[in-house]
Amino acid sequence: MEIIRATDYDDLCEKAAVMLISQVQQKPNAVLGLATGATPTGIYQKMVADHQERGTSYAGVRTFNLDEYVGLPPEHPSSFAYYMRKQLFDRIDLPLAQTHIPSGIAADLEQECRQYEEAILAAGGIDMQILGIGMNGHIGFNEPGTPFQSVTHVVTLTESTRKANRRYFDEGETMPSHAITMGLATIMRSKRIVLLVSGKHKAPILHRLLNEPVSEDLPASILKQHSHVTVIADADAWDQ
Repeated sequence: MEIIRATDYDDLCEKAAVMLISQVQQKPNAVLGLATGATPTGIYQKMVADHQERGTSYAGVRTFNLDEYVGLPPEHPSSFAYYMRKQLFDRIDLPLAQTHIPSGIAADLEQECRQYEEAILAAGGIDMQILGIGMNGHIGFNEPGTPFQSVTHVVTLTESTRKANRRYFDEGETMPSHAITMGLATIMRSKRIVLLVSGKHKAPILHRLLNEPVSEDLPASILKQHSHVTVIADADAWDQ
């Protein structure tokens, strides 16, 4: 596990964006695993700026997102599909047909999970997977206790996760209780993984990740068993 200390959030985003851009430049048909939330936003901004200023092309790239809320259509402002279009997909030359996000409104969610897993395998697997980490150590929406052998599946979100993500929903709006997420085994099949940790509120979980043994009680700890993981953490996340 390679550890990179970033000076601040902007430096973290710069370092991660350079890795993603380099991956695409080296392999124009790369398969990228993408994440949503507050942390990746700055990375996507830098990728868009690079595309506009230097012309890095994503025309041959395929993407797979980690997760999506159950019950939210892709046009819902709080859906991850909407987030990705707004932050990245609509701003670069990536054909939408080459982007993949689980459908939270599929008639058969279990079948949707199976098909998503099959699509990743058919694409040859993910070349570079971007991850954030939750306050309880979840990656994707794999909450503590998720089996390490899990593949894409439907999860019940913990109250702590729902509380952390409630800020992305309008006041009075009911937040989904379930989501579809790549499983831990799915994530671990990625050829390279980049874990992003930003902010003082993430300092305790970063400390746990680096110091506690591998356990299903700390989902992100499975990353210690991967051969090519880079952790980028800003100064606030190191402030323990």
